[in-house]
Parts: sequence; structure tokens; C-alpha cells
Amino acid sequence: MRLSGKHAIILVEDMYNEFELWYPYYRLIEEGCSVIMVAPRASATYHSKYGIPAVAQKSSAEVSVEDFDTIIIPGGYAPDKMRLHTSMIKLVRDAFNQKKVVASICHGGWMLVSAGILKGLKVTSYVAIRDDMVNAGALWEDAELVQDGNVITSRKPDDLPAFCRAIICAMDTQA
Repeated sequence: MRLSGKHAIILVEDMYNEFELWYPYYRLIEEGCSVIMVAPRASATYHSKYGIPAVAQKSSAEVSVEDFDTIIIPGGYAPDKMRLHTSMIKLVRDAFNQKKVVASICHGGWMLVSAGILKGLKVTSYVAIRDDMVNAGALWEDAELVQDGNVITSRKPDDLPAFCRAIICAMDTQA
């Protein structure tokens, strides 16, 4: 259990991509990591694009960056809803500033844009938000995985194996 004693949060909102939320969730648990879902409201149920429910254990307002080692932002259309909540944006910005692992896949890059952390960073995302990422100062690449410091990004569900391996490796080597 490589990640025993480590803590991760996965951000959730309605219209999340079910693969991009559940695949990392179970991979991290498999490695011994404690994983919770964080959303605008604690105990609320959020639904994927296909209606699969996910219940948030905590609200973004009640979680502190000191409580976790990693933050994961799944895609789908959920990130567009997430970035309407300043407490969710603050978690991403604070995690980045404190050198926590910040992992985003697909449309999750919208949260990186809203957090204002992309200037000069090498990243990838779903191609449809490339311009948003570049306009926010990112150095965008079309690759299954791009890691720049503590930021890990991938493009789509097909990239999940590489995405999860990179998150697990980064968490395993964290101090």
C-alpha cells in the first residue's frame, strides 16, 4: 500500500465525467490513500453526465489545504460549475501554492484557469479548452500526460492509466 497515510480530495459537481472521477478514486484507495469527495455542499448528491451519483463528504468551505496531499479535478462539464464557487477555486490555488499535487483531466483545466495558476506552466487538457488554457498563460501540449512540477494534466478518459500512475508516483515521492 504505497499511499498509506496520504489524503486526497476529488472535486465533484453535477455533470462530472464518471470515468475521470471514479477511476482515480478507486486507484488511490487501492494504493491505501484516504480519498474524499469535496463539493459546494457537504452530504449533497451530484450526478455525472449519465446520472451516476456521487455524494460529497465535505464542502469546499470546510476543507483546508493542510488536510490533504493531493487535489484531483475530473472533467465533464462539472468544472464549469465548480468555478462558480470561490471556495473551490481557493482550494486549487492554495494546493498549488503549497506544492501539493494538483491533478486535472479533460475540462478540469477550467479550474486551473480560474485559479490563476497557469502562467508559464506546461499542461494539457481536452482540446476544446486549449484556447482558454493558452489565454491564461499556459504552454499547452497535445499529450496523454503533462507534468510540470506539482501539476499533472491529461486530456481525456483514454489517458487515465497514465494520469493515475503519475498521481500515485507523485504522491509516493512527496515529503
